[in-house]
Amino acid sequence: MANKLELTWYGKEEPIQVEPRLLIENTSLSNTAFDPETENRLIHGDNLLSLKALEHLYAGQVKCIYIDPPYNTGSAFEHYDDNLEHSQWLNLMRPRLEILWNLLLKEGSIWISIDDDERDYLKVLCDEVFGRDKFLTSIIWQKRYSRENREAIGDSHEYILIYVKNRDAFKEARNYLPLTEKQMKAYSNPDNDPRGPWQSVSLLAQGFRPNQMYTIIAPNGKHHTPPAGNCWKVIESEYRKALEDNRITFGNDGNGVPRRKQFLKDAKGLVPWTWWPQDEVGHTGESKNEVNALFGTASFDTPKPERLIERIFHIATNPGDLVLDSFLGSGTTAAVAHKMGRRYIGIEMGDHAYTHCKVRLDKVIAGEDKGGVTKSTGWQSGGGYRFYELAPTLIKQDAFGEYVINSDYDADMLAAAVALHEKFTYQPDTSLFWKQSFANENSYLFVTTRHLNRAYLDLIHGTMGENEYLVIACRSYDNGLEKAYDQITIKKIPQMLMSKCEFGKTDYNLNIVHPPVYEDEEETDEE
Repeated sequence: MANKLELTWYGKEEPIQVEPRLLIENTSLSNTAFDPETENRLIHGDNLLSLKALEHLYAGQVKCIYIDPPYNTGSAFEHYDDNLEHSQWLNLMRPRLEILWNLLLKEGSIWISIDDDERDYLKVLCDEVFGRDKFLTSIIWQKRYSRENREAIGDSHEYILIYVKNRDAFKEARNYLPLTEKQMKAYSNPDNDPRGPWQSVSLLAQGFRPNQMYTIIAPNGKHHTPPAGNCWKVIESEYRKALEDNRITFGNDGNGVPRRKQFLKDAKGLVPWTWWPQDEVGHTGESKNEVNALFGTASFDTPKPERLIERIFHIATNPGDLVLDSFLGSGTTAAVAHKMGRRYIGIEMGDHAYTHCKVRLDKVIAGEDKGGVTKSTGWQSGGGYRFYELAPTLIKQDAFGEYVINSDYDADMLAAAVALHEKFTYQPDTSLFWKQSFANENSYLFVTTRHLNRAYLDLIHGTMGENEYLVIACRSYDNGLEKAYDQITIKKIPQMLMSKCEFGKTDYNLNIVHPPVYEDEEETDEE
């Protein structure tokens, strides 16, 4: 597109062809004793491969995504110059953001924690991937409660970027924040109104509207007119109705300007705003204490407090909604989702999936986690999750350099894996063996490891309906057989899959394989 405004970086145009992998439940690590039907997932593996595995299963189903990606402080990119650092980081983020966006439903939102190092790069990248009109706002989270005196200007905050699928749908679905204790104290009942505590709010509005410019005569005879630049909020007939209903107050002595009673019972709550102070949602010291209480020592430099995640989920979700975090870290997001009654998917690449995420969730389920938002949510114990590992690559090279089907795959795994690649839903029919997977009610996929001959093909065709169509994926077939029936398409494995993705790669953490060599640099061979 000509004159398109976009962010460019080294490696952006290099396509990343991610292999869709199966997710295999490790039942020995799942925790389902209290909830055998649980839909919660804890996934160990590279998050790009994991997201690719989830893309077809959960497209358009996730209500809220929260991620806390690495902030590119430089420690992970010490071998590259500064420009390449940003390229590495952007290449890490873009394909993940593209899949995450596909997972959101219409009312869905994605919340991304970030600091000043990459905030502006991330904003432009998200504008490009999601659409600039999908940007809702940027939250400022006060992460410190004490001054930072080591820097030239103390670092006291981080950001949370929010993008939404549909502004109107999100606004309609989002929840108000509950009133704080301080705000509750503003309500009282000095006149013993049977409707309960109330506070007075202004009856004035800015601007000039002729039908809202009238004189109000107080019960004591005092006259009130709107000051310059203002009018009353309602027309005179509506004011009189409110007066008759005892919803107008003139102060304790009757000499005050007219104000409207707002009853506590009618208060919806507070519209969320962009300033989140530490006393409301926690700070980094609080989050480190939470981790210490669970694991003995803090293993993460920047954990997020449970109260911060609780607020996000309170605004963006309701009990039973599905949430996702693809940079799970110590498991905070999943733990909070569990306590709040949300369904969740958490992905963690490293050993933290075993040593922190699983351990933390097991303590939540057992009722042994007494910290964080346990008290505010009323959490006690129960629930469950399933633990998944990524399946090995489907196609690999043999000793002769030929691409072959991985022998780790049995017939069922192969059928499910090919279905995932071809975007079919794997669901074997109980009566017709060739109806293994379907794209719709008339289109099917059959995966077989046997050689396909004419007799076997005729057998299948004889059981097909007139308007049914079938793709057969097999190891080999007789010459010319692919033209036997218009309703049947025959393909060979692995040839049918080779051009669609990169097989065998297990780590997409850094995607630039061949960094550029600049003129003033010399290439050296290193062991």
